[in-house]
Amino acid sequence: MPTRTESEVRTQLRDIILDLAPNPQPEVTDEALLVEDLEYHSLALLELAFALEDEFDLPPIDEENARNIRSIKDIEDYVLRQMDAKNGNPSAA
Repeated sequence: MPTRTESEVRTQLRDIILDLAPNPQPEVTDEALLVEDLEYHSLALLELAFALEDEFDLPPIDEENARNIRSIKDIEDYVLRQMDAKNGNPSAA
């Protein structure tokens, strides 16, 4: 699988987040909140977590990390950190 740039990963993440959002907004910023702005509820958040784990080959998102993920940027940063750790670069992102 070809290595994706950080920008490509962030774009792909945003596409997935908006595709699965109960109330997708045409113009969102990195700071858009999943629950408040995109109207994610618990089932939709689980579906999003499973989709991200599958698409990016991530370990299951634990409860502690899940509590700290509130915005699109939080998801992007989390996924990039996980990808860096998997690739042997735990201090990146």
